[in-house]
Amino acid sequence: MRELLRYVLLPALVGGLVGLGVMLATKPGAPAPKPGYAQAVKRAAPAVVNIYSSKLLTPPICQLPRFKEWCDRFTGGEQNHMQSSLGSGVIVREDGYILTNNHVIAGADEILVSFNNGQATTATVIGSDPETDLAVIKVEARGLRPIDIGESAAVEVGDVALAIGNPFGIGQTVSSGIISAKGRTGISPSPYDDFIQTDAAINPGNSGGALIDAAGHLIGVNTLIFSRSGGSEGIGFAIPAQLAMSVLNEIVETGRVTRGWLGVELASTPAPGMAVGLEVTRVLARGPADQAGLRTGDLIVAINEQPAVSSSVVSRLIAHAAPGSDIQLDILRGEEAITVTARSGERPVPN
Repeated sequence: MRELLRYVLLPALVGGLVGLGVMLATKPGAPAPKPGYAQAVKRAAPAVVNIYSSKLLTPPICQLPRFKEWCDRFTGGEQNHMQSSLGSGVIVREDGYILTNNHVIAGADEILVSFNNGQATTATVIGSDPETDLAVIKVEARGLRPIDIGESAAVEVGDVALAIGNPFGIGQTVSSGIISAKGRTGISPSPYDDFIQTDAAINPGNSGGALIDAAGHLIGVNTLIFSRSGGSEGIGFAIPAQLAMSVLNEIVETGRVTRGWLGVELASTPAPGMAVGLEVTRVLARGPADQAGLRTGDLIVAINEQPAVSSSVVSRLIAHAAPGSDIQLDILRGEEAITVTARSGERPVPN
């Protein structure tokens, strides 16, 4: 208990010393600035919304023609039921575009958006990107206050982070913490993981909500947590704001997200002493890599002059290459170093 109290009291003591310094630096009788992040929250909170989605579910057996009559007879034709879910979202444009997580709205028949002023309206899905778990929805409403977009690439470990969302459906809630880590990969099944990690409390219902900095700027979209209990245990992950906005802009412009593709499978190199390099374990027939002459066993050491330090980095570099553009591959084939140029294809949509 004493250790717990020590850690809890330390920020208060530091805050008190900072406040004392401010008081000494101000004119006698002037009110001391109030510590905290109220101004950041006031700036960002109107842009964070609660999202309620629902979909009509029919038992799989009742979808089969020969069982439909049986289901109707024994359920009175009411075998369908509504499944509801809740989450959060962030208004990013005055014309009604909202960022959220794909898992918040996937398959929804109806989406209701509730604003922090108590008003509510329905929303339509503009598009989604399951590989980053992002979705874009749109509302028709006036007077929207979009959030200011921060520089997620500039945040540093130890910076203040505030999470705003709708945990457990109780209403808009703010929690505070710090940036615990950057560039987290291997967290989800997606090859494009690049998460910001935070210890700000993120709970069910926070998905799609805002992670902001101390100035109230969006630095991430809260997405998932590591938890044994189902609630926050201080390990939460957010999609960087720059990645989220890139996905949103592409969905708004074209309705979908396209990514570059080479048609190879890669594995970490077993070669001792190599800091970079991925081994080509499979080359898909007639794919871009096959047409460029890549072979099984080649070691890719750089892509477009960027070191191939990990499969996640390589996946992102390939994905960012627009279909039809050239990708320069520096490879080792045995003891020979060669450079190959492949024409990027379009990544097939995952099943």
